[in-house]
Amino acid sequence: MNKELMEALDMLEKEKEISKETLFDAIENSLLTACKNHFGKADNIKVEIDRETCDFLCYAEKEVVEEVEDDCLQISLDDAQKISHKAQLGDILHVEIKSKEFGRIATQNAKNVILQKIREEERSVIYNQYYEKEKDVVTGIVQRYVGRNISINLGKTDAVLNESEQVRGEDFRPTERIKVYILEVKNTPKGPRILVSRTHPELVKRLFETEVTEIKDGTVEIMSIAREAGSRTKIAVRSNNPNVDAVGACVGLNGARVNSIVEELRGEKIDIINWDDNPGNLIQNALSPAKIVAVFADPDEKTAKVVVPDYQLSLAIGKEGQNARLAARLTGYKIDIKSETQAKDAPGFRYEDYEYDDEEYDEEAYDEEYGEEAYEPETEYASPEYEEGGEGGAETEEVPEESAYDGEEEAEEIEEIEEGFEE
Repeated sequence: MNKELMEALDMLEKEKEISKETLFDAIENSLLTACKNHFGKADNIKVEIDRETCDFLCYAEKEVVEEVEDDCLQISLDDAQKISHKAQLGDILHVEIKSKEFGRIATQNAKNVILQKIREEERSVIYNQYYEKEKDVVTGIVQRYVGRNISINLGKTDAVLNESEQVRGEDFRPTERIKVYILEVKNTPKGPRILVSRTHPELVKRLFETEVTEIKDGTVEIMSIAREAGSRTKIAVRSNNPNVDAVGACVGLNGARVNSIVEELRGEKIDIINWDDNPGNLIQNALSPAKIVAVFADPDEKTAKVVVPDYQLSLAIGKEGQNARLAARLTGYKIDIKSETQAKDAPGFRYEDYEYDDEEYDEEAYDEEYGEEAYEPETEYASPEYEEGGEGGAETEEVPEESAYDGEEEAEEIEEIEEGFEE
């Protein structure tokens, strides 16, 4: 029996990661509960278990008296001397209790105590394990749809992917493996409740940390990230080593690294740009692949005025304002985009202020307000000037979808086409 008990404890410790000491405590408490149910009280009951052999001893501490008034607490001198010849009046004698004499109810209660302790410890182990993984990415298996939510098995427990954290258009099949970002781990009476997400920007960041060795070891640093889940993500990176190209490290050989992340995100496009401490240069990079004529950034107000060629206005704004919206979130600046024609019509315009060199631009030359509300991050972009037939004559034809992660290359291609037209 003791051998079987030891094997059972070893198995529980291995499979459920519950320590033997905790299980021994559970057994001791169960025996105390059984004694209490059997005798009506257990204040003087002691249980000892040998941790090595699993031998256990259950006994009651009773006082030796001449006349017994309470059988649970006292024992007569004659009965005491039958147990120990040295027993004297006033001594405390250990009287062994046979656990086999316990009734069915007492035994069942003892069993329930052990099972309850095992369940509590199992929940505690799972909670601690996944609490450490909070704000991290894990791989799960799609179990089933619960209404519009999805139950995902993480191994030892299930997580909930709420509808609000699902990417629009993504459809999962049962048994399918997906990566999710752990938002929150709650400890509830029914066990740990784990909430996960597929839309959180940190999901992309963690995927890059896993895929790109340079990010993991700190050579390349992710400075900012802006995401519209299921559509496009912009990520700004900086290299802490002058010999390492931050964008190249993230893209990988023939795009191998970024393509694996795009595949995991079900085709979501990713633009990778270089971080720049100069806000003007940063905004210019963030609006890639559009060509910028001039940028005037106000670090104090966190606003920026951007001038682009007329034919680049639609590209800078992006489809439904997406490019401008993501650039604003990435940089933290309110961005007001105008074409050259619109800017020239603005009060206080001086053409020489917009003579743009690829390396330099004058940030202080243009101080007049454009008269248009700047683009607010986290809000929908809508300006009548950019709509068909709107003021300023901005181009309204459909802009082709930008490639994932190759915004700079696309800009170069546009420049080549432009030079060809000029010739």
